[in-house]
Amino acid sequence: MLTPPSFRNPFLDLLGAVDDGIGPGWARVALESRPELTNMHGKVHGGVLLTLLDTTMARAAMARQGFRLSVVSIGVTASFLSPGSGRLRVDARAIGGGRSTCFCEAEILDAEGRIVAKGVGTFRYRKPPQDGAISPESIE
Repeated sequence: MLTPPSFRNPFLDLLGAVDDGIGPGWARVALESRPELTNMHGKVHGGVLLTLLDTTMARAAMARQGFRLSVVSIGVTASFLSPGSGRLRVDARAIGGGRSTCFCEAEILDAEGRIVAKGVGTFRYRKPPQDGAISPESIE
């Protein structure tokens, strides 16, 4: 199992998402829903779901490279299949790509195992930022 880098994602901190596992080419994130993350129907907002898909796939892409590189999203597509509430788990895996890009897929499951959303994404590998957002020594 890889050790994930010790960098913060302030937006995920705001949402309250937490790492729930990581390994070569895969990542898992969990989120306990709460009222301020819901839409007018009382279910987790689609923007939150898309964020979870995007960021978890990005972690899977970085894990594929052993966290030597960071990534930026080129494109992410989501399908919302059922309302999300309670504890949500996001499972993402790298499914292809090369030296400069990575293709990933992910799904969000609720506590009962129902699929809430699915996503696919394309990510471009980049050198880690030098401005302090991700320290180079944290991704060795």
